[in-house]
Amino acid sequence: ELVEILVVADHPGDLASGLEHMKSVGIDLIVTTGGLGPTADDLTAEVVAAFAGREMKLDEAMEARIAAILARFAASANLDLSTDALNEANRKQAMIPVGAVALNPVGTAPGLIVTQSSGDGPLVLVLPGPPRELRPMWDVALKEPMLCELLDRATRLRKYRLRMFGTPESELAMSLREIEKDGLSFDGLEITTCLRKGEVEVDVRYRDAAEESAVRLRQELKARHSRSLYSLDGRTVDEVVAGLLAGRRLALAESCSAGLLAARIADVPGSSDYFAGGVVSYSNEAKKDLLGVDQALLEEFGAVSAEVAEAMAVGALERFDADVSVSITGIAGPGGGSEEKPVGLVHFNVRTAEGGVRAAAPVIPGGRRDVRERSALVAMHLLREMLDG
Repeated sequence: ELVEILVVADHPGDLASGLEHMKSVGIDLIVTTGGLGPTADDLTAEVVAAFAGREMKLDEAMEARIAAILARFAASANLDLSTDALNEANRKQAMIPVGAVALNPVGTAPGLIVTQSSGDGPLVLVLPGPPRELRPMWDVALKEPMLCELLDRATRLRKYRLRMFGTPESELAMSLREIEKDGLSFDGLEITTCLRKGEVEVDVRYRDAAEESAVRLRQELKARHSRSLYSLDGRTVDEVVAGLLAGRRLALAESCSAGLLAARIADVPGSSDYFAGGVVSYSNEAKKDLLGVDQALLEEFGAVSAEVAEAMAVGALERFDADVSVSITGIAGPGGGSEEKPVGLVHFNVRTAEGGVRAAAPVIPGGRRDVRERSALVAMHLLREMLDG
């Protein structure tokens, strides 16, 4: 069970206080990230060693490993890194608490598994901060016997995540109150809701004894919010859409979102099986030349209109010989709006080769970045609704 997340400054006193606080509330495993670099303010290893009552000692094998990593980098970049200052930095990163398990570095910073010298108190897993180093080292750490033994003793919690789009968090909170009032006990359930980038996530954690209540809660929420509840298993809308696109061919036409929707589609592994391509038709000329939008439509209705959105979607469908297409055209701001067409107005058009059409024209709140990112999200959900019938 995750008890607490604590963020501290690069100051040894703050980190030491944080570690002592974690110990005082009876935590079994503390995971730290960051502060393992070669600079003077990278002091995590030293502070953790003091917390565990252990001295620091140079690990000569680790020092040689770090030096070899840097030598390979220097050779590939044609750099001369053989300086006294650099050697001293290598030595700093190779200082390991006595008795600790050192995890081989992905970059130049080794991870650490540190036990208390007294034999009583939390185990500390020390990991580097950069995600590209942290993630693979986490996988390595989970295979270490010391950590495996600790985790095997832990009480296992089950968990599921639901995802909704179009239901306000306040409405969901009301549903939860009504479900409990109608007789479903929430004893043994940990329910958290989070509004994240326009969607609502519902996380439910429970022990085996509360499984029946957890299953019933999921059924109740599905019954009450069937239109907005699109994921019962935690899959994102991008992943859900990817599954629905199997056997189909997708084309995109984007204006104000400028490729953000295409990026989301392509981020899912296997997207080359169904993503034919897209056009970023930001200017009117691009809309005409690349998508075949009629000049008369642009002059009569303007680039941000249902008529132009439809023509963009038709153009993408035809030019890519696709089964389904999506178009987006809007006013991201901060300028360019009017009383008739305010900043945030975005027209969407989703259509299939068989003639199915789904259109929308919401006014999306927020700044320029918000409007563009939310446009890609709304388009993804309109596409999901079209494909899902």
